[in-house]
Amino acid sequence: MTASHDTGTRATTTSTGAMPSWWPRSGADQAFFLLRTVFTIAPIAFGLDKFAQLLCDWDFYLAPWINDIVPGTAHDAMMIVGVIEVVAGLVVAVRPQLGAYVVAAWLAGIIVDLVTLGDFYDVALRDFGLLVGARALARLASDRVRR
Repeated sequence: MTASHDTGTRATTTSTGAMPSWWPRSGADQAFFLLRTVFTIAPIAFGLDKFAQLLCDWDFYLAPWINDIVPGTAHDAMMIVGVIEVVAGLVVAVRPQLGAYVVAAWLAGIIVDLVTLGDFYDVALRDFGLLVGARALARLASDRVRR
């Protein structure tokens, strides 16, 4: 038995291991689902970790020139960053066509910070890849809104 094709854009679960009914059938729908999931969870997780600092000492990644223009300490700035990241992740969950652009812009800011810090070009390059992924999510989300 194979997956039913009369259910719109969703496959049904069968005894032979077809995709579960909640899994999108088209490649574009699958890409949208995966990107939306990642760009919801990752900003929320990283934002919350700004408070817990389980992954790393986030203050270390703030360029001195940014620390000079924000009020308070680098740690205070990272608390604000954490709140912004959590909000960005929630916006992606609720309105991905807007939230993806928020995350992409936020990643651009992180890239500028890291490049001007001068020591983390590898992380900046990784974040550029994430920025491209966020833009792809924005495009997929806008196509879904038009359908």
